[in-house]
Amino acid sequence: MLTRRALEEQPTADFAFDAFGLVADECGLTYEMANDVIGGFALDATGFAPKNERDMMRYCYHVAGAVGIMMAHVMGVHPDDGETLDRANDLGLAFQIANISRDIVEDAAANRVYLPAEWLAEVGLAPGEHARPENRFILASLMPRMIALMEKHEAAARLGAKKLRFRHRWAVLSAANIYGAIGRKVLDRGQLAWDTRTRVSGPEKAWHMTTAFFEALWNRPTGPVEPIIWSRHDFRPVAGW
Repeated sequence: MLTRRALEEQPTADFAFDAFGLVADECGLTYEMANDVIGGFALDATGFAPKNERDMMRYCYHVAGAVGIMMAHVMGVHPDDGETLDRANDLGLAFQIANISRDIVEDAAANRVYLPAEWLAEVGLAPGEHARPENRFILASLMPRMIALMEKHEAAARLGAKKLRFRHRWAVLSAANIYGAIGRKVLDRGQLAWDTRTRVSGPEKAWHMTTAFFEALWNRPTGPVEPIIWSRHDFRPVAGW
């Protein structure tokens, strides 16, 4: 496997893997971390669809939370700083929840459903039928739940950013502001959220980055109102789907 060869500092004949091996050696990335990310691709390749919220959050971990943890290591977070690594996971979870909310109709066109089947059943929608135009008013009724979940993990992630160096903290908060804005736009657009792709414009991104600059300077995040239920340990290993 090329990933393992790269992590063992063996040549792979692939620039991307060789570069990954160099970064992994410099930043202490492990095979387990890489395998968690690869697990996200495996889930998609096997036609994954979540039955409940836990399933959805496990998927979010493998495709985004695990990436956040790797990035935290790259930014210099100590491997023993479990609290900050959990907050890095929260950032990835928030990002992916925003992505799922934005892309529901596009995913459905590709025969993919990332909303929990239990949630859909609660409002009388069936997977595969949920994204039809006539069902989007009901579909939109799930978005307050989705975006509240996103915002909880977004707020938790800001607590982890507090411990980063200023440059890294600013980058993390900028990304959190932009992805958070995507989720909130989906919520605000209601049943029209999927008529066109929800985007954050260039000027809006500049505004969110400027806001993040001052947030990074102030560096006094409040954190989520409700406790975080899931930690990175709840989603490993991939096996068991």
